[in-house]
Amino acid sequence: MKTLLILVGKTTDKHFQAGISDYVDRIGHYMPFELTTIPELKNTKSLSEEQQKTAEGELILKQLQPSDTVVLLDEHGKEFRSIEFARWLEQKRNTARRLVFIIGGPYGFSPAVYARANEQLSLSKMTFSHQMIRLVFTEQIYRACTIIKGEPYHHE
Repeated sequence: MKTLLILVGKTTDKHFQAGISDYVDRIGHYMPFELTTIPELKNTKSLSEEQQKTAEGELILKQLQPSDTVVLLDEHGKEFRSIEFARWLEQKRNTARRLVFIIGGPYGFSPAVYARANEQLSLSKMTFSHQMIRLVFTEQIYRACTIIKGEPYHHE
């Protein structure tokens, strides 16, 4: 199974970039994994939040294949402990052809993207910046991979 993480907009903080790159490399030892960054929209000051979500949603949907299992990172999604997430990921690896996680733009997702999604995950009840959540989520995917393999990265 191939796993893809779609991001809306570049990661601008160099510290987050370095951490994300490190985890992406580490994840690659366990499974095919890639990041796809959708460029930020230009001239958003003239767009309403809804127009911006719709435009970003169209760009997101162009990245998807009909057979993809699509999981949105969304504040209203299901929360897992790391071990539960590892079990969930392992089950998806056995059933999905391509697993696509999406971290949206600053205003979230358009109705069309929500309609296309198979599931929604939340990493916390707390709010994090979209830049930071990229680092946190790539670390959690790496952690899940080590849990699945029984490696000592994760401690109970």
